[in-house]
Amino acid sequence: MNETREPVVLDHGNDFDIDRRKLLKLTGAGVAAIGAMSFIDLPFAEAQDMSNGANNFFTSDKVTVQKVAFKNQYQMNVAGNLFTPSDLDRSAKHPTIIVGHPMGAVKEQSANLYATKMAEQGFVTMSIDLPFWGESDGQSRNLVSPEAYAEAFSAGVDFLNTQPFVDSTRVGGIGICGSGSFIISAAKIDPRMKAIATVSMYDMGSVNRSGLRQSQSVEQRKAFLASAAAQRDIEFAGGEIKLIGGTTHELTADTDPIQREFYDFYRTPRGEVTPVGATPLTTTHPTMTSNPKFMNFYPFNDIETISPRPMLFISGDQAHSREFSEDAYKRAAEPKELFWVAGAGHVDLYDRVDLIPFDKLKSFFDQHLATA
Repeated sequence: MNETREPVVLDHGNDFDIDRRKLLKLTGAGVAAIGAMSFIDLPFAEAQDMSNGANNFFTSDKVTVQKVAFKNQYQMNVAGNLFTPSDLDRSAKHPTIIVGHPMGAVKEQSANLYATKMAEQGFVTMSIDLPFWGESDGQSRNLVSPEAYAEAFSAGVDFLNTQPFVDSTRVGGIGICGSGSFIISAAKIDPRMKAIATVSMYDMGSVNRSGLRQSQSVEQRKAFLASAAAQRDIEFAGGEIKLIGGTTHELTADTDPIQREFYDFYRTPRGEVTPVGATPLTTTHPTMTSNPKFMNFYPFNDIETISPRPMLFISGDQAHSREFSEDAYKRAAEPKELFWVAGAGHVDLYDRVDLIPFDKLKSFFDQHLATA
């Protein structure tokens, strides 16, 4: 029997003796590795940068959208949105792309935009909610499970291959932010995914183990693991589920640039979504006791075995996360390509349609999902 308990955001900024300068190098997701910063109640002007065509909630009259759900191997429902060109010839079979959202987000944040734009260009597409997030099954909510996340992509291929207008030999995928590492993990063991693109990718294992640019020490990692283990005892005895990391809810004079970048998307009308069953205080925050699972997640190990299936890594040349795309590209075997978007940061490629290289994605999938 599943017991539902109301989670609360954990504020344990004073739990560890952490060098704040190192902490500020971590991202909204990676800060989960050493805990959430305390929220300081100081007034600060809200961000909402809608320049460069920010349009997370873009819709198109050229595209038809249908809600879908399907089972993964754990018999959990994975929720998705299926996008088809409005003029699709359903008597023919078409190339298809599955799209995964950023870590801590839901399909309505970035994934739907990418799926819509690619459907406008003639592809069948499907965005998904990763298990434990959004409309997909999974308790506790916001639980970290890299294996279940990767499985969601393979389950998506299972579902797509039952659709009469999908060519099962021409299925590819796009992983945004953390989903870049999850779709790579899936593709290593699922050869049905014929072409993989990542955008603003995060290696969720590396960033939680070591922080950005190796800024977190082993001692800090162990301190967090000890605290998370102690929290397991509390929750097993019926205590409150604790949430950590994620995106800050307030800007202050001390808020670091990376948190400001995430805040501008997740905490303003630009990209803010409160999923069913969530609250504004729970979105983007993983559970403390599950987050250590990322420490055992090494998505780039054996990435070369995906070859000869092609891989495209897209990153802003100003992105704080660019190291992960560079690392994956270095490790991957041919055919591979690393594509830099000039002037773009990490979150820019979530929704800024004037910067996102949709033409590059189209040419990549046109080439590699073409008929044999």
